[in-house]
Amino acid sequence: MKLSKSQKGMNTDMKKVRIGVVGGYRGTGMINYCKIADNAELVAICDNNPEVLEGQKKLCEGMKLAFYDNYEDFLNHDMDAVVLANFATEHAPFAIQAMKRGLHVYSEVLPVQTMKEAVELIEAAEETGMIYAYGENYCYMPAPYEMKELYQKDKIGEFEYGECEYVHNCAPIWPSITYGVRDHWRNNMYSTFYCTHSIGPIIHATGLRPVRVTGFESTMNGRSSEVGQKGATFGMEIVTLENGGIIKSIHGGLYENSVWYSMYGSKGRMECPREDADAGHIARIYVKADEYPGEYADRPAETYLPKRDHDAQCEAFGHGGSDFYSMYHFVEKILGNPAADIIDVYEALDMFLPGMFAYRSILKNSESMEIPNLRNPEEREKWRNDTACTDKNVAGDQLLPTRKDGTPEIEDEVYEIVKKKWEQDIESENGYRAMAMHQGENK
Repeated sequence: MKLSKSQKGMNTDMKKVRIGVVGGYRGTGMINYCKIADNAELVAICDNNPEVLEGQKKLCEGMKLAFYDNYEDFLNHDMDAVVLANFATEHAPFAIQAMKRGLHVYSEVLPVQTMKEAVELIEAAEETGMIYAYGENYCYMPAPYEMKELYQKDKIGEFEYGECEYVHNCAPIWPSITYGVRDHWRNNMYSTFYCTHSIGPIIHATGLRPVRVTGFESTMNGRSSEVGQKGATFGMEIVTLENGGIIKSIHGGLYENSVWYSMYGSKGRMECPREDADAGHIARIYVKADEYPGEYADRPAETYLPKRDHDAQCEAFGHGGSDFYSMYHFVEKILGNPAADIIDVYEALDMFLPGMFAYRSILKNSESMEIPNLRNPEEREKWRNDTACTDKNVAGDQLLPTRKDGTPEIEDEVYEIVKKKWEQDIESENGYRAMAMHQGENK
């Protein structure tokens, strides 16, 4: 096993992990964790945007930090772990490079964009022995995390069916997350790409591997094309798990936002309330379950707000405090805490591959697709050179269209309007204040 710098040069009673963060916009949440944590120390920030880097210097004024505008120099900094909060399509190559340099990795969403990257990411984690943690923060929201705890205690029995939604109409904030860049990854992503916010919590709760998927996508609509988005508005996956259970997942840009999870088992059900119910949303859980299958007792539903040890520390963090907890478990894993609950590289791909293969299903008129099990080395060979994706710089001759009926033509004027809106927003927010305010937004 290759040793990290911390394992080589630090005492075994190390109390703080030295962390560098890549991506000063979305990375603000992880930076803020390091500012208050008693188990982590922020030592470096990297971003290739000079305005973002200058903004972080202001937000971190008085701290002893190094700032970098390129990843290679950043990796030479003396640290133990890196947080990757850069563009979602760049995480795999950055993670592989970091692990090969002896650094632990916390990778924000998404883990990969091609099967080639998936194979290489798994093999880098296996060969280096570095800790890889996937930062699917929705798994650590209060209700979804409580579902995991209860499921592992057999509260609802064997998983049979689940529904999950991550609906986020980003059209109003599109300028602030794409900047009017035609080839920004968000403009080119297919409908089922950004799937782990919906699927992830149920995969993490059950520990079950997805084996088959059927995908569906919506038609294009005005609010998507008007901001330069080339993919369909939303996607759906119907996922079969290894035990025969089924997940229905919806995510994308339907008009009204929704984050919601529901799980049915062989002796009960648990779920969080809908946001519009004004009942606590992802902070509350409802559970109705028998002690054993077939009891059919007339029990009232239990409902409560789950509490965790560090809730007082995470109140200011985005996504229901999950930004805090996902980082906390990553750092504790590095420190050797056996209770640390991370999402490893295999589980990260269990959350992502259903979306990838759902899109391949969509391109084949919603034909059911088998999901590869990349835990098996012999199964990796088929996919080692598979670069199929919607990113022309990565796909090569395997470039996929952004929608089932092809990649739409969008006029340059659309992106010019979006760019102008972004510049106006930045000016009205007095420079960098927008980033501090929106640290809970995903890249």
